Amino acid sequence: MSLGDEHEPGASGGYGGSGHTRTRLPDPDPYGGARRPGRTSSRSLVTVVGVVVLLIAAIAFANRGGDDAPAGAEDAAQPRPAATAASGVTPVKSGFARDEQGAQSAAANYAVALGSAEMFDKAKRDDILRNIITPSRVADFEATLDKAYSPAFNKNVGLNEDGSTPKGYTFVSRTSPIGTKVTEASANTATVEVWCSGLLGLAGENSKTPVTNSWFTITMQLEWTADDWKIVTHSQKEGPAPVPGDDRASSADEMAKAVQEYGGFTYAR
Repeated sequence: MSLGDEHEPGASGGYGGSGHTRTRLPDPDPYGGARRPGRTSSRSLVTVVGVVVLLIAAIAFANRGGDDAPAGAEDAAQPRPAATAASGVTPVKSGFARDEQGAQSAAANYAVALGSAEMFDKAKRDDILRNIITPSRVADFEATLDKAYSPAFNKNVGLNEDGSTPKGYTFVSRTSPIGTKVTEASANTATVEVWCSGLLGLAGENSKTPVTNSWFTITMQLEWTADDWKIVTHSQKEGPAPVPGDDRASSADEMAKAVQEYGGFTYAR
């Protein structure tokens, strides 16, 4: 699809931080021992279609901070399904540095946002795109993604046609950067490759689209505009993928609980 081959959301409301943080994910393991035919293509579409979505999600998480927690008194021992930052505090949103490291940080964060569940909500998706895509390309990204996130596509990944999650299930769509590499750079542009691992599917008993793991590499072309890095184009390809380990696949309840208790990261590095 054209979006997967040409577009990539731009950077937005940056996440401060210049440290080199590596996130280690579990070895790829088909959830529930099942894998639907065409599952890889579905993950690719979410990432390709979603490379734009990933970025938006990260921004949405940062903007929400800890406000997602239910109102009212809570048991202190009860985990809260809110986005988490390395320090537990929402990172400063002052933009990314105008150098190669800043471009890599921007690309890693955009990958996280584009692969998030927020991409399946049009309002949140559009907000993400406006924040991470270069202004001249926002309209094109929105139009392409509106067509991509169709009722048929939502149904293919296990959701209801309107993008809502079926009752009794937990929808999972997360992307975690494993590493980044700058392949080309100048004062105002940068091409960055982001090696990622992703989770996609429905956690719940008798799910026909169980949560599975995939590996892929996203290439983003960024430009420096409005004092930050923004996405101009992007492409995605499968792998590199490690040899699957011998970890036992978690039960539907274990997977759903993990997703609810472990909030997604607001930034990657």
